[in-house]
Amino acid sequence: MSDFGYTPRTVLDNGLGRTGTIHTPHGEIQTPAFIAVGTKATVKAVLPESVREFGAQAVLANAYHLYLQPGSDLVDEAGGLGRFMNWDGPTFTDSGGFQVMSLGAGFKKVIEMDSVKAASDDAVAPGKERLAHVDDDGVTFKSHLNGDLHRFTPEVSMRVQHELGADIMFAFDELTTLHNSRGYQEESLERTRLWAERCLAEHRRLTQERVGKPYQALFGVLQGAQYEDLRRKAARDLGSMEVDGQRFDGFGYGGALEKENLGTICSWMSEELPFDKPRHLLGISEPDDFFAAVEAGADTFDCVNPSRVARNSAIYTADGRYNLSTAANRRAFVPLEDGCDCYTCAHYTRAYLHHLFKAKEMLASTLATIHNERFTVRLVDQIRTSIEDGALEDFRTDFLGRFYAPKVPAGGNASSSPSVDTKN
Repeated sequence: MSDFGYTPRTVLDNGLGRTGTIHTPHGEIQTPAFIAVGTKATVKAVLPESVREFGAQAVLANAYHLYLQPGSDLVDEAGGLGRFMNWDGPTFTDSGGFQVMSLGAGFKKVIEMDSVKAASDDAVAPGKERLAHVDDDGVTFKSHLNGDLHRFTPEVSMRVQHELGADIMFAFDELTTLHNSRGYQEESLERTRLWAERCLAEHRRLTQERVGKPYQALFGVLQGAQYEDLRRKAARDLGSMEVDGQRFDGFGYGGALEKENLGTICSWMSEELPFDKPRHLLGISEPDDFFAAVEAGADTFDCVNPSRVARNSAIYTADGRYNLSTAANRRAFVPLEDGCDCYTCAHYTRAYLHHLFKAKEMLASTLATIHNERFTVRLVDQIRTSIEDGALEDFRTDFLGRFYAPKVPAGGNASSSPSVDTKN
């Protein structure tokens, strides 16, 4: 019997955005929610106890990385992802599909359209080597660790994710880029559809085989790039897909996305999907993207960005982003952000973290990550509360107006408004 489910609660007037509760064997997730990324069974630089303290309701790990090291069989032997990493809340694992794009072409998840010069199915990001090759059966890829060749298929992805034991996992998909031609997008969409059927069949088989294990929910991943007809087709196909009585428990919005049309693309899929199943938008974390996606029907999100930029001294605040390493912060004996309720802001100053980054001390990454993750989790929590209170429009206007307002350079005054960091 499944311990998984989703209960919608407050619905926006457009019928797409909503609040709700995802029920898992390891606890509930109040949505909308930001899911902290623990790629290798750890949110980089912070303890699992800190992850709970900064408010994350769940953690997402990377099936590809854990397959390579330490091995999904070892995680299974340890009792599953949560027990292995000492996290008692809900867990997600991705399918490895993102690595098809990142290893294959090296492009990012969200792409500004002015960076897409021309469609090319062989396009590779500058300075990147193609390490993954796709065929109709699966993907052959070269390990970024030692160069060994590996093979991922829908069946392998399902086995790996079952062994990792996450509450929510994703079907194996081919994540295309906006640089791919329309013809290739169509071929890839059909390939992903066929892989989805194989994932459902193998998921059912493994669920029956692994008696005594908590039920793991399987989300189908929707592709289609920037094309409305392909996105809607993917949603209809996977939304109604059933193999031997097994259906998808929820859905992931995948693929590279046009930033300026992110909300519109999400709405195409939300309009076609069953209302009573959760929707996860893979790989976004910028404030304007959250608002657009929530209003378009996305329920949960994940992204490495809050912790990644923190390790490079970039700090998120309600007044935008700034760089702690600038000279303006050397004698700034104030919190990273006035009014922030995170552990770092309660105990440390900008001046201290400026020193830690300049001295290349590891504690710098820990304290900065705690703040950025708390900022991101709290923002999505506030979006959820504003929906419940009927105040989303006002909150969106106030928050984005302040966050993206032109900033006054700090100059020689360490306590003045921080300048926006543009290098990370």
